[in-house]
Amino acid sequence: MSNIVAIVGRPNVGKSTLFNRLVGGRKAIVNEESGVTRDRNYGKAEWCGKEFSVIDTGGYVSNSDDIFEEEINKQVLLAMEEADVILFMVDTSTGITDLDMNFAKVLRSIKKPIYLVVNKVDTNDLIYEAQLFYKLGVGEELFCISSANGSGTGDLLDAVISHLPEAAMKDLDNLPHITIVGRPNVGKSSIINALIGAERNIVTDVAGTTRDSLHTRYTLFGHDFVLVDTAGLRKKAKVSEDVEFYSVMRSVRAIEESDVCMLLLDATRGIEAQDMNIFRLIERNQKGVVILVNKWDLIEKDHKTTTQFENDIREKIAPFKDVDIVFTSVVTKQRLLKALEIAIQVYENRMQKVKTSELNRYMLEVIENYAPPMTKGKTVKIKYITQLPVHAPAFAFYCNLPQYVPESYKRYLENKMREHWNFTGVPMQLFMRKK
Repeated sequence: MSNIVAIVGRPNVGKSTLFNRLVGGRKAIVNEESGVTRDRNYGKAEWCGKEFSVIDTGGYVSNSDDIFEEEINKQVLLAMEEADVILFMVDTSTGITDLDMNFAKVLRSIKKPIYLVVNKVDTNDLIYEAQLFYKLGVGEELFCISSANGSGTGDLLDAVISHLPEAAMKDLDNLPHITIVGRPNVGKSSIINALIGAERNIVTDVAGTTRDSLHTRYTLFGHDFVLVDTAGLRKKAKVSEDVEFYSVMRSVRAIEESDVCMLLLDATRGIEAQDMNIFRLIERNQKGVVILVNKWDLIEKDHKTTTQFENDIREKIAPFKDVDIVFTSVVTKQRLLKALEIAIQVYENRMQKVKTSELNRYMLEVIENYAPPMTKGKTVKIKYITQLPVHAPAFAFYCNLPQYVPESYKRYLENKMREHWNFTGVPMQLFMRKK
């Protein structure tokens, strides 16, 4: 279950300033002009060891001339629908306005914890004036804060986290997380249902049925890991301004928090530009990857079809081509268990640690047989290699002139390492460092 706190209120009461303070950065634009924030902004915060998500919303208005009013209000209502706790912000410097009164009427119908947050209370004298906001009849408690300097926010956060449940998957953090990703409607939820043998996730022909990232513990056939189903990742231009925005955000976060991603392709469409975008996102985050070509039962095949399909995929994902490609079908349950076994193997590949002595013994011989090319008349000499203590495979090559090692030679070294050790499905990082 996601722990979500929404900051709402009329325009220009300091919502974005509080948001920036809670998430520890300047993620939201702050300006004295009202209506700067139009879309929902999303960030992570932590207080007393409890993590939660924070949503910054645009100012809720009614009967204005702003052409964005309807869309902004819709975003605010969606944010409140998503939230576990709502922070209703008002401004002590302006007192109670008609917009505050109108929005308070909306909030009274919501059966969720709501805190009335009076902002810009920078002195003790203003605390007494802030009590006037009790007239709004909203909220379990009133908190006087200054989002600009942070005063009062500690007490507010103590109250907020008392309503937030512990993360449902906290006890599963140490298990491998295998995330199923892809464009909308390629069969992600169907594959999970087929694997666990139950209708765990809703499946329809409508693209975008899955909104949340859904976690399922998988303990069959001697395995024990967490399967994560995600919303389909669309191109930015096709993400409409509604709940889908959060679905995409959660899918990206699910990739960031995963160990291995199973990228689903539609066999009837092949590998498209958006599939490539998702693949590069997985690669940039240094996650393990297995490519599943789903709906393989719908393809007319001959003895060359599989090879041609595989070659086309590898050509497009180059230079990172050391990836397993599995042709699957949910309808016939073809090769689904094989795909899982490969994903677990990729997880083990990603977690393996190569002994420094073994690494140097093999790689220094490789380097001696084919040394780095000379640059500007200077010879690069690599003397020592070690694996870095990070979650994904990363290696440091210590040499005299690291700036002169070309990318082509780094790829040569990576290929030699992949020939000797099993890093299939795992992006690798090679760093040249000064000896």
